[in-house]
Amino acid sequence: MKYSLFLPTGFGQDLVGIPDPAEAFETIVAIAKAADDSGYHSLWAPDHFHTVPASQANFFEVWSTLTALARETTNVRLGPMVTGNDYRNPALQAKMASTVDVLSNGRLTFGIGGGWYEADYVGYGYEYPTTGERLRRLREACQVVLALWTEEEATFEGKHYQVNSAINQPKGVQTPHIPLLVAGSGEKVTLRIVAEFADQCNVIEAPEGIARKLDILRKHCEDVGRDYDSIWKTTTTHCIIRDTDAEARAAIPVWAPDNYPGDLAEYGLIGTLDTIRERIAAYEAVGVQELAISFEDPTRLDVIRELATAFTS
Repeated sequence: MKYSLFLPTGFGQDLVGIPDPAEAFETIVAIAKAADDSGYHSLWAPDHFHTVPASQANFFEVWSTLTALARETTNVRLGPMVTGNDYRNPALQAKMASTVDVLSNGRLTFGIGGGWYEADYVGYGYEYPTTGERLRRLREACQVVLALWTEEEATFEGKHYQVNSAINQPKGVQTPHIPLLVAGSGEKVTLRIVAEFADQCNVIEAPEGIARKLDILRKHCEDVGRDYDSIWKTTTTHCIIRDTDAEARAAIPVWAPDNYPGDLAEYGLIGTLDTIRERIAAYEAVGVQELAISFEDPTRLDVIRELATAFTS
């Protein structure tokens, strides 16, 4: 099992106690460096424009943040969890990702999703299409991105996106290309896109739900002739460490049902270190290979290091 850190860049108002923006960003840098030094596998950051709920609190744009952190860290991998496809042209996204991969010396994972947060679309003037339309765009976008990463001159003629002899140099450091992660658990479309194009997936469910989704992914892989085991399986979870399980459960935030399906208290990393060890084992048993972890107070470097000491060494 690999352990990764979901960075507090402001989406959940996790920087509200640091009103000075320069200080807030330096806090993010300190967290990233602590994760880098503590043996975490990856740093993930959300791609949104408004906090949840909407507020005037500081919230940093994901690609600018990742670019800075690429030069502030040495070993830990970096990536958006996940970049919203509709926010940027996918050819531009491929170019941006290639640059960040070079700046990080080959540590980028390119996470992408169909988008869901309507407030971002409306507030920033983007069209907010139906779920089906967003997923059709995502499928084309994955093809555009992979073409820019693998072909000397990429040409793609889709309904939503077109590129014509597009040149992308440098393509990045990693070979055969930057890993592509597609997030989402939609059974008919999203997991099919994973099977067709992705190197990694991110499915947010309780372990039992993940097991069912991965069975569906396996079937899609069989249908398209893909090696199921070649796909890296990740999920996102929340961590609250306490001396007793009851204390940890009492600290679950009110917004948890909006971000995690079902009862997070029953499957998240919620409780004593022994309970958390059992929860990790449950994730691992159903095939999860990486946990992207958000913390109760993500600015607490001691808690970040405590989990690392207990589980990453």
